[in-house]
Amino acid sequence: MWQCPKCGREFKNQGQDYFCGEPPKTIDAYIAAQPENVQPLLIQVRDTIRAALPEAEERISWSMPTYWKKHNIIHFAAFKKHIGLYPGPKAIENFADRLTEYKTSKGAVQLPYSKPLPFPLIAEIAKWCYETGNHH
Repeated sequence: MWQCPKCGREFKNQGQDYFCGEPPKTIDAYIAAQPENVQPLLIQVRDTIRAALPEAEERISWSMPTYWKKHNIIHFAAFKKHIGLYPGPKAIENFADRLTEYKTSKGAVQLPYSKPLPFPLIAEIAKWCYETGNHH
């Protein structure tokens, strides 16, 4: 077991990614708690999803910024080397041919800070999740 020196939480894996401390209550608070160089990128992702899903409610779910309308539609989160986008497994399958340059898993895509963020694709994925009912 590994214990975080900041918050004291215990984890199976040393250095595991997690949100340290009290979970944020708002997306503004979430973004403000991230490294300064990452904040503008998170704001751009937020603005992109908000424009794509104007009827969705912003909330925090699973300690991540989340867009919700009767269910969670899509989440995003900041990590050390990337922004994680969580549209769910069906979206990853549907957009697989356009996600080949990114690391993906069952329901997530890693958007590295070292590459320009694909804002039109993020918007398209968010709309697709909302319109099809396939969500995370």
